[in-house]
Amino acid sequence: MLRLAYGIDQLNTGIANVIRWLALFMVLTQFCIVIGRYVFGVNSIAAQESVLYMHATLFMLGAGFTLLVDKHVRVDVFYAKATPQTRRRIDILGHVFLLLPSMIALLYWSWPSVRNSWRILEGPISVGGIEAVFLLKSLIPVFCILIILQSLSLLVRLLHEREPT
Repeated sequence: MLRLAYGIDQLNTGIANVIRWLALFMVLTQFCIVIGRYVFGVNSIAAQESVLYMHATLFMLGAGFTLLVDKHVRVDVFYAKATPQTRRRIDILGHVFLLLPSMIALLYWSWPSVRNSWRILEGPISVGGIEAVFLLKSLIPVFCILIILQSLSLLVRLLHEREPT
């Protein structure tokens, strides 16, 4: 099980290593859009939407890695001052009763919309935009699957380690 957990960690790390470049491309694209609009009077809806697509991809596909390195948003009321044993228990309960059920519910309820979007090859958000909303919507189930896998990986580690005495 620990080898499977390690494989999941490697998957999310590999994805993060690829998509991190989107942050740079997103900034450069937005810079070109601004220069094009205000210096040359040229505007492109597709270019503007490409920033939206890159932003969505960066955050949706990077969420599993964020969970892996424990940089996600955490309500830190009790956790910060808790003992390692209490933190471990909070993490286990959080994965089992909050994170996994919410990701499964999101996957279940979003799937019909994603499936329908693929069936009709849903077009652009705006006239003149990128003709691939179905790809954008596909990020939702991929996000859910990556988070579920990473959560299971972390859960395996939490259950495998011995409780501090």
